[in-house]
Amino acid sequence: MKRSHIPPPSASNTVQSSPTEGLVVAAYGRHCLVESPDGQRRICHPRGKKSQVVVGDQVLWQIAGDEGSIERVQTRRNLFYRQDEMRTKSFAANLDQVLVLVAADPEFSESQLARALIAAEAEHIDVLIVLNKSDIQPGFDRAWARLTPYRRMGCTVLPLRLKGDTAASSEAGLDELHSRLASKRTLVLGPSGVGKSTLVNRLVPHARALTGEISRALNSGKHTTTSTTWYWVDEQRQTALIDSPGFQEFGLNHIEPMQLAHLMPDLRANLGTCRFYNCTHLHEPGCAVLAHVQEGGVTPMVESSDALAIHPYRHQIYRQLFDELSSKRLY
Repeated sequence: MKRSHIPPPSASNTVQSSPTEGLVVAAYGRHCLVESPDGQRRICHPRGKKSQVVVGDQVLWQIAGDEGSIERVQTRRNLFYRQDEMRTKSFAANLDQVLVLVAADPEFSESQLARALIAAEAEHIDVLIVLNKSDIQPGFDRAWARLTPYRRMGCTVLPLRLKGDTAASSEAGLDELHSRLASKRTLVLGPSGVGKSTLVNRLVPHARALTGEISRALNSGKHTTTSTTWYWVDEQRQTALIDSPGFQEFGLNHIEPMQLAHLMPDLRANLGTCRFYNCTHLHEPGCAVLAHVQEGGVTPMVESSDALAIHPYRHQIYRQLFDELSSKRLY
């Protein structure tokens, strides 16, 4: 794929009488990179003291000297973000799906996975879970079993093997993944060490060169590891992959405690028939959610005739999040 040219700060510019539409493909501090419909990219600066622009935004911009000025951010259809006590971290806007990449090794945090899925559900964004390192045994089988509750509640979960030659990787899930990404804008999310960079570089062969070009243009230095970057997978610019920084924590302070069960599909399926209208699904008698929580520990879900069964660990995550979000609102 031919890369879009990023004009240097000294490039000459034509006079522009009215704002031009553009897509934000990279952002770092007070700088961002905007792509015009013809594929040309230009450094731009949002107006105002506080930047509200994120990757994936559709904007109207005008030439300002050697660079550009963003005049307006168009209405978003969604915004994927996390929020803790200190700040809000926006990943990207106007997404079709979020790809959560986990691995057989290192062992993934189910709590972090659940938080990412809840944040996506709150913004009505589809989720694709991909389990990497299918060649690692018995770790992969254990991890695959842990994802049983997610498959039962309707999540698409794909196995993947990124290490090895291209042919072996294709046989191990890359072709299926390609079809799931086609004609969609997908944010790739996951902690460090799961193969996120390897995945991006496999799907977008020119990613390293383009990221270096963006870093030089924005003078960002560590741009590749500290911010979100947009890549086109195909020549037609219909399929986009959006790489994001790794994270260790995923705050959900923007979620109301009583909204939480509605954002967890396995719990949501049991809502509406509790004895009390304001049931917290934690301890109340006559709770329809508690009635379907499987007995036993946190071992992988066994086959059950109960179509509405909830894995005990999923309810444990709900309980922990409900307590966490409720305590934040006491201060």
